[in-house]
Amino acid sequence: MNIFRLTGDLSHLAAIIILLLKIWKTRSCAGISGKSQILFALVFTSRYLDLLTSFISLYNSTMKVIYIACAYATVYLIYVKFKATYDGNHDTFRVEFLVVPVGGLAFLVNHDFSLLEIMWTFSIYLESVSILPQLFMISKTGEAETITTHYLFFLGLYRALYLINWIWRFYFEGFFDMIAIVAGVVQTILYCDFFYLYVTKVLKGKKLSLPA
Repeated sequence: MNIFRLTGDLSHLAAIIILLLKIWKTRSCAGISGKSQILFALVFTSRYLDLLTSFISLYNSTMKVIYIACAYATVYLIYVKFKATYDGNHDTFRVEFLVVPVGGLAFLVNHDFSLLEIMWTFSIYLESVSILPQLFMISKTGEAETITTHYLFFLGLYRALYLINWIWRFYFEGFFDMIAIVAGVVQTILYCDFFYLYVTKVLKGKKLSLPA
């Protein structure tokens, strides 16, 4: 494992912890898109089905379990524990417009036509667009809490670091995965506008807002 994958994993974990702590400490999920969190739960569930069939390493299995558990814990907090604070009126992105096309694409474009491989491919494609409901929600409300922007920053940083990881693996290991790289590029592009606003506003103590 190279340093870029490790720091990418840690950034991803930091994003998840920041979100959970934000919800738990404030006793509120205001400003958080439940639909994005459902998509992330679906991403981890479909990606890590291999937990049932193979063992790579203790680190690998532990991180997979943590991601799945945290994803469903977040969904529980939003839709059950703190349901009264959930802003469903602004969380209106039509997720079926993401899930259905992504499912079709995974069925048609994959490395191997098997259940586990199709589900893994589905998760890669879906993760690249799972943040859209959250960004759409921010654009509708006009702004985001600082702690929410920190969550989004670390989530975007994780994907950017994974892109560097793929480049590193290509040059030093001869490993190349076009599906993961293209999906990673798409996901990183979606964060570009946010990264700019994060640096120019949030780091200067201002609230972040996205153009509608």
